[in-house]
Amino acid sequence: MGKMRRRPWRIAVAIAAAGPAMALVAACAPGGTATLAASPAAATARAPAQPAAAAAAAGSPARAPAQPAAAAAGSGSGSHRVTFVNQVRQTVWVAAAQNPAHPLAATGWVLPPGHTLTITVPSHWNGRFWGRTGCVFRHGTGHCQTGDCAGRFQCAGNGAIPATLAEYDMNAWDGLDFYDVSMVDGSNLPMFINVTHGVAAHRVSARGCVPAGCTRPVDCPRVLRVYAAGSVVGCISACARFGTAQYCCRGPWAARPACDPARWPVDYAAVFKRAEPYAYSYVDDDATSTYVCSGQCDYRITFGLTPGR
Repeated sequence: MGKMRRRPWRIAVAIAAAGPAMALVAACAPGGTATLAASPAAATARAPAQPAAAAAAAGSPARAPAQPAAAAAGSGSGSHRVTFVNQVRQTVWVAAAQNPAHPLAATGWVLPPGHTLTITVPSHWNGRFWGRTGCVFRHGTGHCQTGDCAGRFQCAGNGAIPATLAEYDMNAWDGLDFYDVSMVDGSNLPMFINVTHGVAAHRVSARGCVPAGCTRPVDCPRVLRVYAAGSVVGCISACARFGTAQYCCRGPWAARPACDPARWPVDYAAVFKRAEPYAYSYVDDDATSTYVCSGQCDYRITFGLTPGR
């Protein structure tokens, strides 16, 4: 996960933010580990191969590799169901980060508009999911306009930025799951995460809202826009765009009190926080961005905006 250097502090913040009920769960839950587990993730999608319209928009006809055949009928012992929902108007090629020591059975899936996809993820899994856009694949290789995995349909590492990330550390500490949406490196798709099974004192609503606001488009400044084929396809972070120590919270700006977007030349983190108030907008945005679930937790990751936004 992208912010592991803050992990002990993030866990403490998340438990404190969850309130007395979650603190009691943390005190009583069985111990967990933060190691990765092997991940034979069976997946199914109510989707055909890439629609012709989406292929044409991507630049040339293409066929997406077939989905894994086995269906995720239910979570096994200690595993988690993660369901992806596409509520945007373009095909999303879902990706997962690969780990050579603990490989997933699949790390790439195609998700047309209006479709869903469910996979099973094992206990103690630590990783990230994201959506790729504007992809063209032939025989498992090709290219995506955003989130590209070195030209592979099945990812073998982290994708290209900018990409909105769903980050997980499952059964990481006292049996708790820690999860977040991250826009630290920028954003290519709107995304929110719901808990569909499990105990979570604080959560994002099914419509993608929290008390601070709902999921809306990123109002990206011109200087942060990323283009492909003449269109804006993403909004990159100030750190990635300018590379300065202050925007990247490095060197003299690395300490938490110094890593403060309000002290930046321009508070570009606010661009992302306004769009998704529950998401990480910069590296130390823990207090309002790390979420906790206990029990046998399952999740829904939606690519889309709050209705009416």
